Amino acid sequence: MAVKPLTKYSMPKRQAKKKRPSKRTSNYRSGFEAKLANQLQRSGVEFQYETLQLEYKKVSTYTPDFILPNGIIIEAKGLWVTEDRTKHLLIREQHPHLDIRMVFMNAANKIRKGSSTSYAHWCEKKGIKYANKVIPKSWLSSKHINPVTSVGQVMHEPSTMTEAPIVSVAKIIVDEVEDNV
Repeated sequence: MAVKPLTKYSMPKRQAKKKRPSKRTSNYRSGFEAKLANQLQRSGVEFQYETLQLEYKKVSTYTPDFILPNGIIIEAKGLWVTEDRTKHLLIREQHPHLDIRMVFMNAANKIRKGSSTSYAHWCEKKGIKYANKVIPKSWLSSKHINPVTSVGQVMHEPSTMTEAPIVSVAKIIVDEVEDNV
């Protein structure tokens, strides 16, 4: 391969660096975690590493795109990123009485690069009603399903978001058992 002479308008191409395969040298996700684990071990402290998973709720607000007179909420989506999908699952969980439906610019788009799951398939798996490109006439002519406040703010029922739902349910069960004793 002949090397082209440099002109005053050209730059030599950089050689691509060879990537080293990353090898984990310990059971920890980072060197800092390994360092802290080592400190705990040297101090004779017994510990568990990443054995607990805590559920949490994100406190935020959602502004629907369109609210129809029949109570159907329409969300228009071109790009549907992970954060939006997570948000809609949380909204469905915390406001199950709302009928939120998606209209995608292209329901065949994949949820991320390299995935075989399309927006449509993801919605089907999660039980979310969706349409491609246009709002179906059946959604427009549906009878009054569920009244939705079209102005203002709808709050999540529990007054505190600090307790996970499982903890709240467990507390209720314990309280009921104590009342029956």
